[in-house]
Amino acid sequence: MKLAITTFFSGILFAVGLSISGMTMPSKVIGFLDVAGNWDISLMFVMMGAIGVYAFVFHLIKPKMSKPFFAEEFKLPTRTEIDFPLVVGAAFFGAGWGLGGFCPGPVLASASSLNTAVLIFIATMIAGMYLGMILQPFVPKALYRNK
Repeated sequence: MKLAITTFFSGILFAVGLSISGMTMPSKVIGFLDVAGNWDISLMFVMMGAIGVYAFVFHLIKPKMSKPFFAEEFKLPTRTEIDFPLVVGAAFFGAGWGLGGFCPGPVLASASSLNTAVLIFIATMIAGMYLGMILQPFVPKALYRNK
């Protein structure tokens, strides 16, 4: 039950932060990606703020804890290779982000607006995730990072 409550309040905190910062608006994302035109750097400040808070808290807490409050162990990445599936997946993600103006977190926070474009993006994002799971087994094992 504690995990559910913590997850609930973390989600609320995340969504409120995205909304206050304006990151749920596709125009913010498109403006950030338009480096050759009318560049809106505000998204970078939001990302830097999030990374800064996370890095500070993580490095402050991790050495003092043997495990997270609601898990048996810290699940940290052990592999750091940049491989073909990672690059292709990142390119697809970036194309969807740039064309739609939505990143997964902000678009989910925007769902409460009941905006048709937002709901269509969420539905097609979920469909794309399922398509990715279907296609993933066809990636040659020699290229896949989780051998």
